[in-house]
This record gives sequence, C-alpha cells and structure tokens, in this order.
Amino acid sequence: MPRPPGHGPGYEIKRQEIIDQAAVLFARQGYAATGIAEIGQVAGLAKGALYYYIGSKENLLVEIQDRVLHPLLSAARRIAALEEEPVLRLRLLSQTLLEIILARLDHIWVYEHDYRHLRGANRSRLLRQRREFEKIVQDLLIAAMDTGAFRKLDPRLAMLQFLNMHNHTYQWARPDGPWDAEFLSREYCATLVSGFSSPGYDADDLEDRVREFRDREAG
Repeated sequence: MPRPPGHGPGYEIKRQEIIDQAAVLFARQGYAATGIAEIGQVAGLAKGALYYYIGSKENLLVEIQDRVLHPLLSAARRIAALEEEPVLRLRLLSQTLLEIILARLDHIWVYEHDYRHLRGANRSRLLRQRREFEKIVQDLLIAAMDTGAFRKLDPRLAMLQFLNMHNHTYQWARPDGPWDAEFLSREYCATLVSGFSSPGYDADDLEDRVREFRDREAG
C-alpha cells in the first residue's frame, strides 16, 4: 500500500513496524485467529489509528506476501536471463530462494499458510506471481534437459521436487543455526543434480563455477 500524500517518513517507518509485528502474530497463531484489536495492542495503537496505517487487515497480508514475492521474482527474472548454463542458474536461484526464506521466516510461514485468505484481485495477483516463479524454475529445468545435463523428466514434477525441498526449510531452519543459505543450497542442489542428471553430465565442478560466476559479478 503506497504512502498517502502528505505523510512523512515517520509514517512509513511506523507502517513497516506494524507489518513486522503482524507477520510475527500471523506466523504464531494464524491470520484468521488474529484479531485487528490484537494487532493494535502489539503496535500500541487504537483501532482507528491502526487503520490509518494499514487500511485493512487484508492489506497486512498483501504486504507480507509482497515482501516475499517482490525480491524473489526480481532476482529470479535476473537469474533466468543470465547467459549461463541452466544448472548453474538453478543453483543461483536455489541460494537466492533460501536467503529470502532465512531472512523472513515469519513472513514465509504466512506466505505458505495464509495466502488462501486473500480475496478477489489480491488473490489473483498473488497466484499469478507464484505461477510466474514456478514457470521460471520449470523453464530452467527444461533447459537443463534440453542441453543434456538432466535426463528427461516430467517438467512439472521436477519443478515441484525443487520447490518442495526448498520451501519447507522455514519449518526447521534458524537464521543463527549451523547451516546458512549457501550451505543448504549446495547440499540441496547436490542431491537434486545427482537425481536429475544424465549419466554423462559431470557436476563435480558446479561449485567452482558458482564461485567463478560470483567473482565475475563482484568484479
């Protein structure tokens, strides 16, 4: 929800704080079970003041979903457009997805569980964005099959395997835990590539190629 005309930066800071607080509440007890009065109590605002910042409870859910999808789609589009072989791009996409998951665990819980409460145009837009991300993953998997890196698989099933392995990480991972996004991506992709790859495809140097790519980008 854009900042209304005439509101200074303090308005936006407070609004972002409210979204953070709502994400924690929704993740802890669910969107449906969290009342607007409870959100206002945590935010230190009366009901009228709270609506001044958020417009509606559903707007909070939209904002939480957008905090996940906007950076994810932006990065996914950029990675998909790279002039790099498909398996390398899948590895880069894997790490990006895990970085977003670990950075916003509460938001991911809400993203996975509560999107069904969105209605009308909000729900349609969310589903359209989700389908776009799924298509990027699926297209990269198809490209890997077309190059001979991966054996011929059902593209949708392969996409679901890729996403299921990543998307459930929020259920047990912790930002300060022993495994960061890079480590998890490396392990996940090693498992996926070993299962998906054609007999003649050599993935032993995949991590070397990831480092070389990142060095080029940094330079």
